[in-house]
Amino acid sequence: MYKIAVLGDYDSIYGFATLGLDTFPVTTHEEAAEELHKLATGGYGIIYITEAWADQLKHEIARYQEEIIPAIIQIPGIAGNTGAGVAGVKKSVEVAVGSDILFSQQ
Repeated sequence: MYKIAVLGDYDSIYGFATLGLDTFPVTTHEEAAEELHKLATGGYGIIYITEAWADQLKHEIARYQEEIIPAIIQIPGIAGNTGAGVAGVKKSVEVAVGSDILFSQQ
């Protein structure tokens, strides 16, 4: 069975531990990149990452974009929602169904 991880700044992710998820607080780019790689190759099927850290780790996340596992999902941090996570979901759905079906303007 795959595990679920949450990666980001401490204040944004510590509450996920109460849900039984493994939390990995990071403070530097190098630490975050290393931790992401460990999680992606260490039996984690889902990795939630704060939008702020996902923005800083674009190149590292791209390495896993074509892989089925792990699913790397952006979540808002305590600073608020940047919308980056929603854009990623929209693109994934468009690829899956072959068209722009979400947020169409009529």
